[in-house]
Amino acid sequence: MTSTALEPDDLVPVDPAAGEPAVRRSLGTVLAVVGIPTFMVTLDNLVVTNALPVIKTEIGASLTDLQWFINAYTLSFAALLLTASAIGDRLGRRRIFLLGITLFTLASAACALATEPWMLIGARAIQGVGAAAVMPLSLTLLAAAVPAHQRSAAIGIWGGISGLGVAVGPVVGGAVVDGINWQWIFWLNVPVGLIAVPLAARVLKESRGGSKRLDPIGLVLSAASVLSIVWGVVHGADDGWSSGRILTALIGGGVLLIAFLVWEHRTPSPMLPLRLFSVRAFSAANAIAFTFSLGVFGSVFLLAQFFQVVQGYTPLQSGIRTLPWTMAPMVIAPLAGLVVDRVGARTLIGTGQVFLAGALAWIAAVTTVDVSYSSYVAPFVLAGVGMGLTFAPSASVVMASFSDADRGVASGTNNTIREVGVAMGVAVLASVFASAGSYASPDQYVDGLVPAVWVGAAAVAVGAVLALLLPGRRR
Repeated sequence: MTSTALEPDDLVPVDPAAGEPAVRRSLGTVLAVVGIPTFMVTLDNLVVTNALPVIKTEIGASLTDLQWFINAYTLSFAALLLTASAIGDRLGRRRIFLLGITLFTLASAACALATEPWMLIGARAIQGVGAAAVMPLSLTLLAAAVPAHQRSAAIGIWGGISGLGVAVGPVVGGAVVDGINWQWIFWLNVPVGLIAVPLAARVLKESRGGSKRLDPIGLVLSAASVLSIVWGVVHGADDGWSSGRILTALIGGGVLLIAFLVWEHRTPSPMLPLRLFSVRAFSAANAIAFTFSLGVFGSVFLLAQFFQVVQGYTPLQSGIRTLPWTMAPMVIAPLAGLVVDRVGARTLIGTGQVFLAGALAWIAAVTTVDVSYSSYVAPFVLAGVGMGLTFAPSASVVMASFSDADRGVASGTNNTIREVGVAMGVAVLASVFASAGSYASPDQYVDGLVPAVWVGAAAVAVGAVLALLLPGRRR
């Protein structure tokens, strides 16, 4: 990647009170220091997927355990994003960003050392806590470090880095599991973290936002509501949707969610300022983030295992076969960031959702036990282009909707809703899968996979309609 030097007026000096000299930072340098940790946390969204069948066998995990290997990460990630953003606004964004990288690195080592399902679930949850500090603050720090006329392009490149993490996740996971063992998909994060911390400490300046107080009651209510609802959905297929504890979890989660919204409306220092949602573009972007994540990542959770469970490929062979899908966002996202101001977020994101919904429907329509891989190439490419058209323009909409003081919490909100969508997608689509099929045989796996992917396609189609509410081309 070629670095583009910033003009002198665009440089942001390091806080003199910190005793550090001002450092001349090119755009490439800034992108590197926020992009490396971003790559690390996005990689871990999907790096586990191709290892799931192997982990299932080696540590005796159940389907429920497999869901929690994903959801423990995404739920803790989602639950603490807003709090991490608020703490960063109050105590210093760079400081919390560095703490997040450090915690993520330590938790990755704990994941590698896990020998029981509950140990891996717990370590994945701690990983998510670290990721919650990295993801939103990386975007806020980037937006503050580049001039306004370069911001969309920089966010596009940041989206490409996120896309790269998505792209290589299944392949890295498959290659590591085949070549060494599944534990090394987590050990790989350790040297990356050791490099990222001192590099970010050197290059990034400290900044703060407008947050004055934390909102612990809001944190507890939001985390408890999401955890309760997702827990109910994950266990519903096994326990029965009318069972007492499932109904208690779902109804209790709904009550807690209502209590959270009431509290956020009344408290003077909310973790989620509801006034942000008075901006139509922001509300629409968040609704699309939820439907997109629910449909796409819920489908990926099951499709990533299809090639191994049904067609007998190794983890690496399975990962390579997903590349037409996962590599496309790395190419498309930066291009979308470059043209979003001229073309308009509505056109790019709306087209992306149409492509994704069509691709998932196509996959569901052609999937059989003996389907040839060539039948998947075109819909995989279409899905990857759709994801690339979604990542960067969505981030640009969020960043363009508010001033610097609100960008931290706005970014945290958007990431929270997206991660809740991931967790809900895995839970809902796995529940559909469990209701119609199982891991018992290839035929039964396909019986569950097909209706689940159809549900994913329907969820993304809702996002295509919601895209009509986004802003068009800037005049």
